[in-house]
Amino acid sequence: MSIVYYHRKQFLVDRGVYEPAEDTFLLADNLNIHPHEQVLELGTGCGLLAILAAEAGARVVATDVNQAALECARANAVTHGVVNRIDFRLGDLFEPVAGERLDLVIFNPPYLPVCPGEALGTPLDKAWEAGADGRAVIDPFLNNLSNHLTKAGQGLFVQSSLSDLSKTLKVLREKGLRFSMTRKKLPFEELFLFRVFK
Repeated sequence: MSIVYYHRKQFLVDRGVYEPAEDTFLLADNLNIHPHEQVLELGTGCGLLAILAAEAGARVVATDVNQAALECARANAVTHGVVNRIDFRLGDLFEPVAGERLDLVIFNPPYLPVCPGEALGTPLDKAWEAGADGRAVIDPFLNNLSNHLTKAGQGLFVQSSLSDLSKTLKVLREKGLRFSMTRKKLPFEELFLFRVFK
């Protein structure tokens, strides 16, 4: 088990659960939550982003494909006093919220290109493995995002320069979604933060 801090808040991260890093913190720094909003975090991991949203007054659905992550996130939510504001659901992408629309969808998708023969596919490895081109998860996410946003809803997600930024821009434009984008340079890649509007 490890401990991660964000603005002096402490989060426990169990073995087998993705540990928050620069991509998570970029999302956290740009959360703009309004009380009573309905928020979805896909791939919650240790629950850091879901907990921040709940602390801001949102009602949150936090999903993950990794049962260990959901248990870790629930334990952190108990510690932070917001477990009653978060609904934890096991499942992939939008499956756990079929038919639902949210005011905000937050996602830190897997984006590391991995050749099929090298993919391990464990629950933890699924937090970063994203197929040969790094787009195995972000493409279905983008294709279904607008179906799960309220009329004034927003999507907030990150993408790495490792997974072909031009394809994301193309999909967003084809779907008629408006967006703003900021970037953060890291030693081996560049992260892009997208805020998407219908």
